[in-house]
Amino acid sequence: MIMGNAAVRHALESSEGIAFSPVVLGELKSGFLKGARRRQNEENLRRFLDVTDAEILRIDGDTSECYAEILDSLRRAGTPIPTNDIWIAASAMQYGLRVITSDEHFRLIPQILVDFYQVERS
Repeated sequence: MIMGNAAVRHALESSEGIAFSPVVLGELKSGFLKGARRRQNEENLRRFLDVTDAEILRIDGDTSECYAEILDSLRRAGTPIPTNDIWIAASAMQYGLRVITSDEHFRLIPQILVDFYQVERS
């Protein structure tokens, strides 16, 4: 898991702030519903959001403009990626934020800054 990665933990601890797209939260919560440790994962997320005072970003008309620009760019390049990742990238683009990820898809999006971390998948 990305949060268990020491480099990711350091990046988060040394950042000025942490923000989440509601799309990321939806993906996490959907994963919790499928897992055997749902309550533990939900509690860990709640505690993380409280301790870090993480901001939950808004998705609005400006986000949709960024989404359209990114989607068009990806189509032209012939590099489609999952829709949720485009929405996450659109929020990052709109708010001028870095995406901390272990997902290679984000490296295909020139409109955003990406900090990529290789992690082992379980």
